[in-house]
Amino acid sequence: MKYKFLNFKWRKVVHYSLIICILLIQVIIAIFFYNEFVNEKKLKFIKSQLEESRVLGGLTDNSRKDFMDAQNYLQKYMISQDDKDLKLYFQSLRKLNDNFEKINDYGNINPGLKNRLAQQKKDTVKIVKLKTIIDSVYQTSSKPPLQAVQDQHYELESYKNNDDFEDLNIQTQTYSDTIKKKGLMGRLRDAISGKVDVQKESTVITMTNKKPANLSRIKLRMDSLAKSMNKYYTTEVKKIQLSTVQNQQSMAQNQRENLKFYGNFTKLLVYSNRLINVYEKAIKDFKSELEKEYNEQSSNNNRIRTYLVLGLMILMFVVSILIMYLTRIAFIYEMKLNAANKEIKKSLNFKNRILGMLSHELMSPLKIVNIFIDKINRTTADETTKDYLKSIKFTNNTLLIQSTQILEYTKNQETEKKLVKAVFNLKDEINSIVTAITPYIETRNNKFLVTDRIPENLMVNSDYIKINQIFMNILGNANKFTENGQIDLTMATEKIDENNIALITTIGDTGVGISESDLEKIFEPYYQGMVSDKLDNFGAGLGLNLCKEIIELFNGDISVSSKLHKGTKVTFRINLNLNK
Repeated sequence: MKYKFLNFKWRKVVHYSLIICILLIQVIIAIFFYNEFVNEKKLKFIKSQLEESRVLGGLTDNSRKDFMDAQNYLQKYMISQDDKDLKLYFQSLRKLNDNFEKINDYGNINPGLKNRLAQQKKDTVKIVKLKTIIDSVYQTSSKPPLQAVQDQHYELESYKNNDDFEDLNIQTQTYSDTIKKKGLMGRLRDAISGKVDVQKESTVITMTNKKPANLSRIKLRMDSLAKSMNKYYTTEVKKIQLSTVQNQQSMAQNQRENLKFYGNFTKLLVYSNRLINVYEKAIKDFKSELEKEYNEQSSNNNRIRTYLVLGLMILMFVVSILIMYLTRIAFIYEMKLNAANKEIKKSLNFKNRILGMLSHELMSPLKIVNIFIDKINRTTADETTKDYLKSIKFTNNTLLIQSTQILEYTKNQETEKKLVKAVFNLKDEINSIVTAITPYIETRNNKFLVTDRIPENLMVNSDYIKINQIFMNILGNANKFTENGQIDLTMATEKIDENNIALITTIGDTGVGISESDLEKIFEPYYQGMVSDKLDNFGAGLGLNLCKEIIELFNGDISVSSKLHKGTKVTFRINLNLNK
């Protein structure tokens, strides 16, 4: 009741829950590293693009400055007609074009900017390379139009009269109105153009004859002079009119050529300005989207970090609770385990004591049996009886040896397994084993066929007791699983080197056999297989396991082959030292 809440039935649930929590923690850590390395890498990439967009914005600012410089240089050129200003104009435009080329180069490696530039150009301007237009305008600039001829003043020559009127005294007096006085050419232009607001002058000519005059003659002379002057000045006025018209036509033609010439420059500036707007808008949209993407990615990264840290804290809290629970269970389990160990030690001590007592008490009766066997052997002359007595004594000696080993094991359970070597005749020892076990085999109505190829007088230095154990266990198993059948024992030796030989033994039977699934586990301790419920006195399942351990002491090996209901064949090989 004290540890009711620490129910051991929940130990597996708690244990698996702890494993799941640890796996989840590892998943969270993996996601955290993914977020820090992969998502942060994306964030840095976006940030680098944002920095580059700011640089591109600087290029558009420089383009705007270059555009203003080109405009200023064009205005100066139009006033000064200085080729230096024209060269500076084209130089500024080429700088502007270089900026556009840099932006286009970046757009080629950045699909986002490239798409925005293409869309802006499609919606705003006809796609033409600015460099092509600059080169075209530059070629036309090499042939500027002729400069317009400014007002050409026609020089009016004074009328020359052949009649000098030497016989007359001529006096002239001129009177002017309030209009500003103009020159002759000015008055003529005004007259031609139809202007009337001109200054008018009146001239009074007074002629006095020095001597008596003939009025009719003077009149003829004056009329002739007036006609001559009128004709002369009429001709000169026509010349002035023709010159003025030609001058105006020339100025109009020059003006049209100038408009066409400077119009190319103006169109170039207009197209450049549109391109600047296109690039500015595209870069602005690109930068705006990058800022939005950067903010979203940064927000997502921070949100993932928050969730991961919160989840990690919760899992760590759960893990702490589970570890505390398991620790408490472990302490209680350790207490119970210590108590159980004490009980086990008591039970082992009691078992060892019983085994020691039994083995010790068995040794005396077994020795007494040997004494009576010897006495009976001396008193009888029947050879059959003597053979039976010999088998009984061999079996009794085997039991005596086993009792001695049990007694030694109970004294020291940590005793190392090793061979206790003695010199003996191998063929005689094997024959004794065969003689002793033959009556046991015959009790189940089995035929026992022995093929002995061991050389005569072969003396070896090895552990005959453990050899006895091997043969007894394997032959006993063969007899146990066979009834009304046959057991074959084949033995032969093989020379290894001058000091060692190998005993190769095969024991076959026609018994119930072993299934393939049981063959894989046949050498495991306490394994009895699937037929144990069909046989009586099946045993504890330690025989083959013990045999394998003993054979390994001889540096040998053992193998088993079998088919269910068709019998079993056991082959083992042990190495023995020759006695020389």
